[in-house]
Amino acid sequence: MFNFRFLFNTANIHKIKHSVQCIRSRHRQPIETSTKLKGQDLLTLQNYTPEEIKYLLWVASDLKNRIKYKKEYLPLLQGKSLAMIFEKRSTRTRLSTETGFELLGGHPCFLTLQDIHLGINESISDTARVLSTMTDAILARVYKHCDLITLAEEAIIPVINGLSDFDHPIQILADYLTLQEHYRSLNGLTLSWIGDGNNVLNSILLSAAKFGMNLHVATPKGFEPDPTVIKIAEEYSIKYGTKLLLTTNPLEAAKGASVLITDTWISMGQEEEKQRRLKAFQGYQITMQTAQEAASDWTFLHCLPRKPEEVNDEVFYSPKSLVFQEAENRKWTIM
Repeated sequence: MFNFRFLFNTANIHKIKHSVQCIRSRHRQPIETSTKLKGQDLLTLQNYTPEEIKYLLWVASDLKNRIKYKKEYLPLLQGKSLAMIFEKRSTRTRLSTETGFELLGGHPCFLTLQDIHLGINESISDTARVLSTMTDAILARVYKHCDLITLAEEAIIPVINGLSDFDHPIQILADYLTLQEHYRSLNGLTLSWIGDGNNVLNSILLSAAKFGMNLHVATPKGFEPDPTVIKIAEEYSIKYGTKLLLTTNPLEAAKGASVLITDTWISMGQEEEKQRRLKAFQGYQITMQTAQEAASDWTFLHCLPRKPEEVNDEVFYSPKSLVFQEAENRKWTIM
């Protein structure tokens, strides 16, 4: 993600163009696209065309092949730095970003609220302007999506959504790369989301149809996705000729599904709602009984960390589970 967004300077452009022409993905030929992604923010996949998202996945797959399997050294980010703003802690987002950025020769700077004055002693706008003079991009993991928008509006460098209460695009890129590796193609798959109508589901609703994927969603009453997001997803479903099912019945959502997906029922900041949520989500645990409703080649995804009430061990640790491949792919898609 980082390597083409802001590295197209005079010294590197010929080198990168030649590389794109010569290399081949393990799964597909290079996807032709213009360099209009240069300098773009990534706040939500809603703002990206199907071709642009496919290109992001192709770049991730190619980097994984060249660095992990061919052991190539690709210092595409040499001399570049990344500001990593983390209001919320994370294992996968932090490690994938730091290791991925360093593998490409860059320098990641990890910043928590104990390190900077974001929105406290210094406005978000001023922070964005300061970081713009010292770093080449910002990855922000925040509570409020509106803070992310402010960062993007005020910064003159690319801003990447590391997670917000509305969207989690970098997680979904890893999910799609994982499914692409397993099924070879995303077109025609049926995703079944069983759980909370949260930010991860929003990201799927705003992008799945662009790949020709059907989507079944089961959420308890009172925990449905944002109505605005549902409306957009319905429009996408019509535009791309896919099926969108919204239900409160987990088994109905699982019927015929290629992929069973869930996430935490209690996100950071929702700890006070724990008992109410556990009660509301009774019957939503993914088990082998759930999987019996799915397609014979079903797989399972969870963005982690996982709790047993969300999915039992039999499914989570089964050969059908792709969760650790999914976690690793956070690294390759963030690159």
